[in-house]
Amino acid sequence: MSIRIAIPEPTTSDAAYNARSLPPYLAALRSAGATPVVIPLHERQDRVARLLAGTQGVLLPGSGFDVDPERYGEGRIPACGPADPGRTAVDELLLQDAFNLHKPILAICHGLQTLNVWLNGTLIQDLKTVLNTQVNHAPGRDVVGAHPICIANGSRLASVASGILETECNSSHHQAIGRKGDNLRVTAVCPLDDVIEAMELDSTDHFAVGVQWHPERTYTVSPLSRALFAAFARAAKAWRPRSIETSVASA
Repeated sequence: MSIRIAIPEPTTSDAAYNARSLPPYLAALRSAGATPVVIPLHERQDRVARLLAGTQGVLLPGSGFDVDPERYGEGRIPACGPADPGRTAVDELLLQDAFNLHKPILAICHGLQTLNVWLNGTLIQDLKTVLNTQVNHAPGRDVVGAHPICIANGSRLASVASGILETECNSSHHQAIGRKGDNLRVTAVCPLDDVIEAMELDSTDHFAVGVQWHPERTYTVSPLSRALFAAFARAAKAWRPRSIETSVASA
C-alpha cells in the first residue's frame, strides 16, 4: 500500500516562504518512502476531508507566522508576529482527523506549537523578551548544529535516536512551548536554557511526535533526521483505519 501523508501548505499568503520551505519536507517524505499529499489552504472543508480520507498520516510543517495567543488565553505582546487563520483552520481539520482515527502525526517547529496549543497548552510568545535566553534559537537556515539537546531516556524519540540522548540540532524559531498540552510529555530540551525541543503524545499506540527543530532541512546530513522521518513513515505504513466511535471510547 502506498503511504500517503497529508501536509498543509505552510502559509496562505507568503508564496516565497512556501516555495522555499515546502520542497525539503516533500523530499524528506519521498526519501522515507511516503507520498506527500499537499493540502491547499484555500480549499473548502469538504474537499480537505476528501483529501484526508486517502492519507495514513499527518505532517504539520513550520510556518512564517505565529500561533495566535488568543487561542491559549493570552494577550499579544509586541514581539509576537501575526497569525495565519487559514493555516490554523486547516491544521485543526488535520489534527481532528488524526486524533479521531489515530493517524500518525509528525509536527515540526510551528507544527509542534500548534499541536501543543490544540491540546490546551501555551506558548512562550518570544524567547528573548519573555525568557531572556542567551541561546540563539534562530541562527539561520544553514546552521546545522545550532545548540545541544538532551533527549529523555525511554521516550519514543530516544528509540528513534537509537538511544543517543545528547546531540545537536538546527534551530529556527523565536517562540517555544510554555505549558505543555494535555497528554503530552517533554522528550527533549536544550540544556543551556531548558527550552523544550521535543514532545510526544503519552501513548503506546498513537505515534504523535513533535520537534522544535527542522529535520527536513538536515535530512541528507543527519542520521537523526532520517531516522525520524523513517519512523514516521513506518508508523503510517502500519496504520489501519479505526472507527471514530472506537477512538473516542479508547481516548
